[in-house]
Amino acid sequence: MTLPTPTLLTARLRLRPFDDADADDLFAMHSSSYVLRYWDAPPWSERERAGRFIAACRQMAEEGTGARLAIDRVSDGAFIGWCSLSRWNPDYRSASLGYCFNEAAWGHGYATEAARAVLRWAFDTLDLNRVQAEADTRNVASARVLEKLGFLREGTLREDCIVNGDVSDSWVYGLLRREWRPPSEPHPAS
Repeated sequence: MTLPTPTLLTARLRLRPFDDADADDLFAMHSSSYVLRYWDAPPWSERERAGRFIAACRQMAEEGTGARLAIDRVSDGAFIGWCSLSRWNPDYRSASLGYCFNEAAWGHGYATEAARAVLRWAFDTLDLNRVQAEADTRNVASARVLEKLGFLREGTLREDCIVNGDVSDSWVYGLLRREWRPPSEPHPAS
């Protein structure tokens, strides 16, 4: 079963399928040791990784296991990161949320805005009951994004990642359909 990657629009962002032209921006972001300091894998050192990442996005859609969307800022069209829904299981009606943004995009609310759009699609279109996310316990900003979206911290995965010899823990977050509170749509002027 395929899962066509949607194009989603928010007030400030356009979330869309990746294309080959995103490779340079993607490599710049994923090769930054600062951006990936809480990631579960080391920064990329070869540009070819970007092409493999984009191919994996297409494969995810073809296999129907999820969707990873590139994120552009509407005001200038700049690529600022990505947001994904992976490990989609239609039988369990569950999936996992993930995201990564370049450093210049941090602190502007883009992660919350993009993830909210993906969650709306997940709950409305895919009829999910549960979305899970994980964050390194040192990544306070990511934890704050998840909590703003309504996720509840459910536990800690102790020493679940070892990257370049650095051992870290992760928090597990969950959001259930009945807890999902999308922002109300703006009302047209009377």
